[in-house]
Amino acid sequence: MKLKNSLTTILIVVICAAYLIATYAPNLTWGGIGLRENLFLIKNAQFPDGSLHGFDQHEYWRIFTVALTHAGWLHLGSNMLAFFQLGNNVERYFGKARYSIILLISLASASLISLYFAPANIPSVGASGMIFGLFGAILVTSRKMGSDYKEILGLVVLNLLLTFVIPNIDWHAHVGGLVGGALAAWGINLLAPRFTR
Repeated sequence: MKLKNSLTTILIVVICAAYLIATYAPNLTWGGIGLRENLFLIKNAQFPDGSLHGFDQHEYWRIFTVALTHAGWLHLGSNMLAFFQLGNNVERYFGKARYSIILLISLASASLISLYFAPANIPSVGASGMIFGLFGAILVTSRKMGSDYKEILGLVVLNLLLTFVIPNIDWHAHVGGLVGGALAAWGINLLAPRFTR
């Protein structure tokens, strides 16, 4: 797999482009509100335009578009570095189709768990729930992938500890993504003989 043609690389370009557009073209609106406000994850909120928005208002796309939003350059950079390192390994092992399933399930489970616990009017941003899903996928597949199980477990524990130590991190999304990615990879591994890579 060539890195420049990998799905991981393509998604990193898309996520970075979305961040740049949302940050440096604030006048670009959709439905009367800014691009970032249309993409981040939020349960229910009244926006400055006076209208109600969020998942509870049937804006279900937010479950997936949250990965296109970030709180700043440091947030974006750290997430994309982790995504590049983890994603290419998982993509190489599972292939694009099954890798896509893992990403989607990780992102959906992270967002849904986040929404379940989220108060109104508090947005959540970032791709870290999906990235934790990659940790989960590697964790349950480490032996088959030739990875050191203890090393992966140590990284997961360290990242989870950081999640609880650093303020303003949506730990619900991280745990939801981790569980979703692990379950998705476990299910795919069970069905592996039915798939071609």
